[in-house]
Amino acid sequence: MAAKGSCSPQNNLLKLHDQYRMLDNAQAIRTIVTNHPVAPFLPPAFPSMKISLSFFAAALLALTSVQAAEPAKPLEPTNPAEAAAKKAAEDAAADAPYQALVATLPPAQQAWERVLQQNLGNGFYLPIHKRSRVKGQSTCWDFVQDDPQLPRVLLIGDSVSGGYTLAARKALAGKANVHKAPENCGPAANGLKKLEIWLASAPPAGAAEGSPAASHWDVIHFNFGIHDRSTAPVDYEQRLDELATKLQATGARIIWASTTPIPTDEAKKQTAESIVERNAIAARVMQKHGIPIDDLFAFITPHLASAQNPNDVHFNGPGYQMLGQQVAASIEGALAKK
Repeated sequence: MAAKGSCSPQNNLLKLHDQYRMLDNAQAIRTIVTNHPVAPFLPPAFPSMKISLSFFAAALLALTSVQAAEPAKPLEPTNPAEAAAKKAAEDAAADAPYQALVATLPPAQQAWERVLQQNLGNGFYLPIHKRSRVKGQSTCWDFVQDDPQLPRVLLIGDSVSGGYTLAARKALAGKANVHKAPENCGPAANGLKKLEIWLASAPPAGAAEGSPAASHWDVIHFNFGIHDRSTAPVDYEQRLDELATKLQATGARIIWASTTPIPTDEAKKQTAESIVERNAIAARVMQKHGIPIDDLFAFITPHLASAQNPNDVHFNGPGYQMLGQQVAASIEGALAKK
């Protein structure tokens, strides 16, 4: 809506009326203007005024210039249903250019995109991936073209691991092919459900589908914890124990990453102590299996004030850089021992 004052449509039209009131009367022009969208802004006495084509043209020009200067703002959603509809429309708009892009990719890259489509889920991560892909932005789920001369590394974890993947990949460039499991891996229960899929998600070139070679990894760096903060401790321990057994059976060198700190938040029903407790449980399981620990909790805790987002489990850019470099260092250490 235009601001009141000298620039309003009403005042502009009144000034034009004063300027053109003595010109020839034209009933046809009066009819057109009266039925035009400018009518609400015309003076009350307009029907009896003498007007001309000049008045008509100038009036429309004045109103149009005011409206063009202040374009209407798009309406924001006013309820969850509208917000969901808006998001669905935005996601649908991003899908067409994404599909067009995928159609141009080499077969191996198309296969990787299909894996992501099947595992990221339509609600949150897949639409983000599609928009990022179209914009040419790098994410943890970029296709990794393996150098067959380098060892293969798989990172398994939640959104925090996704945040540090790019930094770890960069730090290990020329030293290892670093892959990220094709989803936010969530709680340990999801790990037990999806582990076989993750292991086979990025087979080396030439490996037959379903063969042991298709699931070959030299190092697997894994974590489950933030999404298990409400899991019963006995269940968490049992699931980690089973996961450790399955991972060791792959023949890869396994590294456990301790869960990074979270803030206490009553609204989200989470406590900082829940992670301390689960890290202690995980340490006990890893000791049982002889799995080394990349203690990200201890590493990042002194830097939380500058590295972690306020009242959030996630980290800022510098925080993820720090974590990625630490993860890379632990992986390099494991590779040196093979």
